[in-house]
Amino acid sequence: MATVISMWFMLQADIALAMESPVPPPPDVSRMEFDMKDQNIRLSIENTEKAVDEMKVDLRRMEDKIDKLR
Repeated sequence: MATVISMWFMLQADIALAMESPVPPPPDVSRMEFDMKDQNIRLSIENTEKAVDEMKVDLRRMEDKIDKLR
């Protein structure tokens, strides 16, 4: 009986302490994760830009070949 009563008071003390000092939730995204994602996005944009430039060059070559055939 004494053990149950002791556990009850300890539980009440823990609940009171938890209510007084709530722990803030961790941030959704850490700074390191944000930087890595930002770097990845920038790299993807640069790669896409290079691919588009290459396609423009290829398109110009095709247009030149078509013009020569006419």
